[in-house]
Amino acid sequence: MTHVVRDLVRPGSKLHNKEVVEAVTLVEAPPIVCVGIVGYVETPQGIKVLTTVWAQHLGVAFLRRFYKSWTHERHKHFTATALKWADDSKEKCIDREIARMKKYCTVIRLICHTQPTLVPVQRKKAVVKEIQVNGGTIEEKVDFAYGKLEKKITVKDVFEENEMIDVIGVTKGKGMEGTVTRWGVTRLPRKTHKGLRKVACIGAWHPANVQFSVARAGQRGYHHRTMIGKKIFKIGNGSDPKSATTSFDLTEKPITPMGGFSNYGDIREDFIMLKGSIPGPSRRIVTLRKPVFARRSRRATEQVELKFIDTASKVGRGRFQTTLEKRRVMGPTKKWAAH
Repeated sequence: MTHVVRDLVRPGSKLHNKEVVEAVTLVEAPPIVCVGIVGYVETPQGIKVLTTVWAQHLGVAFLRRFYKSWTHERHKHFTATALKWADDSKEKCIDREIARMKKYCTVIRLICHTQPTLVPVQRKKAVVKEIQVNGGTIEEKVDFAYGKLEKKITVKDVFEENEMIDVIGVTKGKGMEGTVTRWGVTRLPRKTHKGLRKVACIGAWHPANVQFSVARAGQRGYHHRTMIGKKIFKIGNGSDPKSATTSFDLTEKPITPMGGFSNYGDIREDFIMLKGSIPGPSRRIVTLRKPVFARRSRRATEQVELKFIDTASKVGRGRFQTTLEKRRVMGPTKKWAAH
């Protein structure tokens, strides 16, 4: 996280046309790769998979997902799939499955996977997810999905600046917690026997069981949560040396703060800047989606123009925005002289 300075455009507010400082979260979003198409048909029991078409070339990060130990396993997955793309059998296999999708399916989804080697996380297995294709006829959906096979989908292809989106993630885990911390119940009097950070009466004699609504000790944190209505302030690329430069702050500086982000490192791929915080610690994967509920408020339709993006060090008290500024103030040192 970092903070930005911008002019608040909110008629009727006391802060209208005044500078405000807001906290923002930077999410590194490298391109995802489309490796398959899956078609669903409607049944009385819900939608069921009719057929799946896989790409001819599949990445190692995707294949690792199907093995417990990549080093000790024989890499046999999807070998038969590659044979379907041979020149002599393509018309018989792939085109036949595509025709079945266009004829019978009602829901078309892309099978995409992440590229963990592009971000500073200690994992090699990709995260695989289905993304539904909406809009147009079934034939148009299938043709669109077929054209995306083995291609990369960037964050700019899906989202735009000043748009409201939803963020799905898993919160920070807190482990075992008592009732006072977990549910906020009142502590018992000071001289209470056998502890005071607990619920004194957990239920009546009959029914002879503890109701679900009684506060009990247990797991806190590591919960699946969805935050709705997060506004996109900026979409950029971390490798751009001017990714944190604005029309008011002309200093040439990247989005990564001095020394890198705490517990993460440097941002080198595409990133998306969201207002406020999102669930989960650093390096934990999150899902971004189009909003489920349409928002037409002033806050949702406001056009944000950033005036300043803070790139000072997030470890301790950061004084400088760039390394050049630090050298200018601190003077020459042995470390800089060596370079």
